[in-house]
Amino acid sequence: MSIGPDDTRPDDARPFGSRPLGSRPGITRAQCEALDAADPLAGFRADFTLPEKGVYLDGNSLGALPVRTAERVREVVEEEWGRELIRSWNDAGWFEQPYRLGGRIAPLVGAAAGQVVVCDTTSVNLFKVLAAALRLRPGRQTVLGDGAAFPTDLYIAEGVTSLVGGARSVLLPSTGAEELERHLDGDVAAVVLSHVDYRTGELLDMAAITAQVRAAGALMIWDVCHSVGALPVELDACGADFAVGCTYKYLNGGPGSPAFLYVAERHQGAAEQPLSGWFGHARPFAFEPAYAPTDGIGRFLTSSPSLLGQAALGAALDVWERADLRAVRAKSLALTDLFIALVEPLDGIEVVTPREHHRRGSQVALRHRDGYPVVQALIERGVIGDFRAPDLMRFGFTPLYVSYAQVWDAAQQLAEVLESGEWHEERFNRRGAVT
Repeated sequence: MSIGPDDTRPDDARPFGSRPLGSRPGITRAQCEALDAADPLAGFRADFTLPEKGVYLDGNSLGALPVRTAERVREVVEEEWGRELIRSWNDAGWFEQPYRLGGRIAPLVGAAAGQVVVCDTTSVNLFKVLAAALRLRPGRQTVLGDGAAFPTDLYIAEGVTSLVGGARSVLLPSTGAEELERHLDGDVAAVVLSHVDYRTGELLDMAAITAQVRAAGALMIWDVCHSVGALPVELDACGADFAVGCTYKYLNGGPGSPAFLYVAERHQGAAEQPLSGWFGHARPFAFEPAYAPTDGIGRFLTSSPSLLGQAALGAALDVWERADLRAVRAKSLALTDLFIALVEPLDGIEVVTPREHHRRGSQVALRHRDGYPVVQALIERGVIGDFRAPDLMRFGFTPLYVSYAQVWDAAQQLAEVLESGEWHEERFNRRGAVT
């Protein structure tokens, strides 16, 4: 359905009791409601626990709670742990859980079976795969990364290279093909990039960059934290060597839920990771004093899994196994198109996220000189986004539970906050520990 004429309903029929978006007469809430009525993903909203009022646009940072999660965690706590106790390692399949969950995530990242395992955190997993990549390229000692990447990627690269004599971490000023080409010499062992920029929402061309890196003899490591569950990811088809990702954003695994890693099958026989814990041992219950890695993806395991976190993740994946990623991507682009069109004319706002669909993830970043207090004022009104220093307001669009009408409402609230100047109030300018 196209965006059409003005909505002529009275103001008191609108959510929040708000006025029309007068500077955007062609985009109306009635039109957005019609889009919602025809939305093939609309039924998924019932799978999540969300406030009745307000708009949650921070699923790119922490996904909403699936309805089934609490019951699944209760089952593990009260039945598998409480009643069955240690027998559940075998009877409830606890021991195989990292592999089983990895197999369920594999289709979401375009990976064949046996190449994804769920374990640890994104930072720990990046440490493991980056160290493995350096070992696979002896004689090469440079790791390239994006200087604007999420800081943990930069810190881990710095930490790994500091442990390898002569190795160094080099940060690129941009991720363009020409900049990469200037740095891809014979000393580069690996390149670490984020598929979607956590600040701007820019989507990189995974296939083209991977081909460029591998043509130079280096290994390609992708951070897919901001793309898994937001759009189709094709690690196998693009020829990726390694990847890491989290499950608490678009995948709705819960705060601090376990991460995952991908290792292409062609590397699994030779790859060695440094955190050689007993869960990665070929015979963990033989209790041998010397380490012998197991075959396949399991050699990237380290220690006992967090079973409660993995239980919550499993409940979230129940939802994702019913979702069509192509439909998710189509709605994501439509939601972000709508939001950009609504907010771009607002005073003091600069849209930082690319307009081109092939360069956009599932978030919209807006620059405003007083971005932090503006976001806090929006949160008080029930529109939840977040802020990234120095001046970016981020809004994540999660198609399984965000509607077109909610996007209209969020833009309306932003317009009213900016018009009122209420963000100047002292309470909105007090910084919390988390922004």
